Amino acid sequence: MSASPANQRMMHINLFLMGCGHHRAAWRHPQSAVEQLGDIRYYERLAQTAERGKLDAVFFADSNSAGNVSDGSAFYLEPLTAMAAMSRATEKVGLISTVSSTFYTPFHAARLVASLDHISGGRIGWNVVTSMFDVEARNHGYDTMPNHAERYRRADEFVQAVLGLWDSWADDALKFDRQGHYADPAKVRPINHRGEFFRVDGPLNVPRPVQGHPVLFQAGSSEPGRELAARCAEAIYAVAYDLPAAQSYYRDIKRRVKAAGRDVTVPIMPGLVTYVAPTEAEALAKQRELDELLPADASLRQLALFIGQDCSGWDLDAPVPTLPPLEAFSGPQGRYSTILRIIETEQPTLRQLLGRLAAGGGHCTMVGTPRQIADNMEHWFHNEGADGFNLMPPSLPAGIEDFVEQVVPELQRRGLFRTDYQGRTLREHLGLARPDTS
Repeated sequence: MSASPANQRMMHINLFLMGCGHHRAAWRHPQSAVEQLGDIRYYERLAQTAERGKLDAVFFADSNSAGNVSDGSAFYLEPLTAMAAMSRATEKVGLISTVSSTFYTPFHAARLVASLDHISGGRIGWNVVTSMFDVEARNHGYDTMPNHAERYRRADEFVQAVLGLWDSWADDALKFDRQGHYADPAKVRPINHRGEFFRVDGPLNVPRPVQGHPVLFQAGSSEPGRELAARCAEAIYAVAYDLPAAQSYYRDIKRRVKAAGRDVTVPIMPGLVTYVAPTEAEALAKQRELDELLPADASLRQLALFIGQDCSGWDLDAPVPTLPPLEAFSGPQGRYSTILRIIETEQPTLRQLLGRLAAGGGHCTMVGTPRQIADNMEHWFHNEGADGFNLMPPSLPAGIEDFVEQVVPELQRRGLFRTDYQGRTLREHLGLARPDTS
């Protein structure tokens, strides 16, 4: 297999880890790995599979509440802790975790993420979220989540303070002079941050990360979220149910990045659920097998979480009741707007909507052969829908193994995806420059 031209645009592909898979019933499958969710070797193997496929990174999201434990849980090990081990089991694949700007402080987050960047040799990314649910807030001293605008003002200040802490050590601050300085005091500076939400003196007590700044990801769909992404994000996760929705978001974000005065490439990676098999019939059978394992009450609880209201008494075989408009919804707006779009486009019954949301919660779903899936991915890639994808396998580990073994070779044959890593850091995988301390 020949290498692609160095200047050819390539897809960026992440593996998004989620328990036994992104399908709500994946853990119920007889062959699921549910008993291994507390075993770090399970996550190490997933990261190794992603590395074998030459994927850019593994993304490990987080939650700050337990949820309804009878429905199964996608969360067991704390992600930042797990990524320390995963980094030691891999060599090149990037490792990205969620960091909540509502529940962390800048110093704590900067120290943890910088340490991981050193441990991994420069392969860490941080996905900044404002968190979403009151049940999470009540685990961190709040009665309810702060309002949307306040959360994003805090997030903006949080990001600036973290970046300042990472820059508080110059790249050449360490001297290791046994007769003089361990580090040059003139090159380790306080940041003296004073803001609406945080006071941070600095400097950080960890030298500057390998990448300068671990890569900043963001996934906001609301107006404040898009503005934060345009000003700060170096790569973006998106929710897109279909290509028109993906194109609308893609074009808007690219315009905002330019308007913010940033002459940079900011890769946009919508979530993608894939069921892949040698034949379309086999792929559809895989999808049906998981859908049939999901009890209706668990699906209704998931929908209630997404739309912020109790739907347990709704008629499964009637049209979905009218939902409030997006501007009246205070929860996670990307997912909610996707649900509104599915309802408007497909006019489904409640039962049909639950099936669409069972895997990936409304993200794009592709079902078919490796060639069919590669065709669809290529169409999005060449038509301003995506710079790559955040893979959300409906089942793990089978879903990522299927993708790496069947779809990745097809993408490589088309010159759309790397045949080997060209660098060792996540920044290099994404084609991002390393920031200096000036």
